[in-house]
Amino acid sequence: MKAFKIAALAAYIAALVAIALYSSRRTRNISDFLLANRSIGPWVSALAYGTTYFSAVLFVGYAGRIGWGYGLGGLWIVAGNVVVGTLLPWMLLAAPTRKVTGHLGAVTMPELFRSLYGSETLMKAAAVITFLFLLPYSASVYMGLSYLFEEVLNIDYSLALTVMAILTGFYLVFGGYLAIALVDFLQGLIMVAGSLLLVFFVVSRATDLTGGGIGQALGAVRNASVPQAPHSPPAWLGLLSLVVLTSLGPVGLPQMVQKFYSIKSAEDTRRAMAVSTAFALVCTFGAYFSGAFTRVFFTAEEVKQLGADNLMPALVNRYLPQGLAIIIMLVVLSASMSTLSSLVLISGSSVVVDLAGGEKRLGVRGSTLLMRTLCALFIALSLLIALKPWSFIVNMMSISWGTITGAFIAPYLYGLFWRRANSAGAWASMVAGVLCSLSLSIGLSWWWCSRTGQPFSLSTPWIPFAGSISMLIPLAVFPLASLARESFTTS
Repeated sequence: MKAFKIAALAAYIAALVAIALYSSRRTRNISDFLLANRSIGPWVSALAYGTTYFSAVLFVGYAGRIGWGYGLGGLWIVAGNVVVGTLLPWMLLAAPTRKVTGHLGAVTMPELFRSLYGSETLMKAAAVITFLFLLPYSASVYMGLSYLFEEVLNIDYSLALTVMAILTGFYLVFGGYLAIALVDFLQGLIMVAGSLLLVFFVVSRATDLTGGGIGQALGAVRNASVPQAPHSPPAWLGLLSLVVLTSLGPVGLPQMVQKFYSIKSAEDTRRAMAVSTAFALVCTFGAYFSGAFTRVFFTAEEVKQLGADNLMPALVNRYLPQGLAIIIMLVVLSASMSTLSSLVLISGSSVVVDLAGGEKRLGVRGSTLLMRTLCALFIALSLLIALKPWSFIVNMMSISWGTITGAFIAPYLYGLFWRRANSAGAWASMVAGVLCSLSLSIGLSWWWCSRTGQPFSLSTPWIPFAGSISMLIPLAVFPLASLARESFTTS
């Protein structure tokens, strides 16, 4: 059976390599590399958004940890991800973003900020934030993927990390955004099928263990006694923080907003909205609903031994049919490859286009070569972070999302829809988002560790709360700073 698993994985990797080589022949400049010349149709754009949104962090880290901690309460995250994280962005932001970026010729979010606010320095600051704080998110995706490979294929964690890093580098460096677009449709189909099968088999196995029907299995999930770490946020606040973090986060993440740049036309956004929303519903429900049943499959002592991040890989490998384990492995690989490639692409572009001047200064060949080099560097740095023993999937993503969305959400939204938005508001909200995220993450972690007598680390239950607050505060700071600047100028 292990040979069959490896063969299925090898076939999948071979397909990605073939697509990368095919796409490399059609990637001639930075516009092709980043946006596939703005020619992506609605179905591919919709699935690219979804597969970038939901990665190994969802199916491995979040599904198990949140399912164990909150049970069926995790379905509130499903509602937030579907409505706030997917439906509303496509309904309200996609068409205006496509129109504005096409008119301004912007291919990155920092470049969009420069065009909206007339500040070269603002663009460079946004580029630095993008590169630095997408690193921990990329590392968390590698970690989640490697945990699954270690559990299902018995491959050493470090070896799995290294292999995935090499594969991501080859896939993206040669193929660019066109390669991402070509495989996203296939990856999306795999994720939908795998999510549905995961729910079916998890529920079936849970009913067997509880000795009753679905009602008894759900009752066991609701009534399970789950110990809460001392000095943690109240359950309702912890869950609310996760809803805000995972639902509002995509609105300001450059790798998500990029999907709106590359769609063929503004008219295609309606069809993409329907497809992407349905995709989000299936994938998030499949992950969080299945994750809730970890309360049936594991005891508190087993969770302590395994670690909450390893619950879903252990569940898949120990309790589900081996054939399904292969499918789930491919589901997580599909989600992760799309997310990783988007993260690396956005990070490289932040340096090449926004800091180095792109094709205007470097020429077509020089900018493309630098782009590919930086993509490889970003992957290597992510790998180094993921190999550190203190890395923690959920919190690494929380810090990354809280900082980047906190910095970008207000300049992005107000710049699209508010005519009185100005650079003062953009600077103030960006600084507020970064400082809030870092200070709250460090401060709350220090407080929690001091109260519990543990050495300082960022692996604390307060990090998602810090991330969610960091997204909300800049939305209030931006209009206040803009109006203050306007009042000062006119007085």
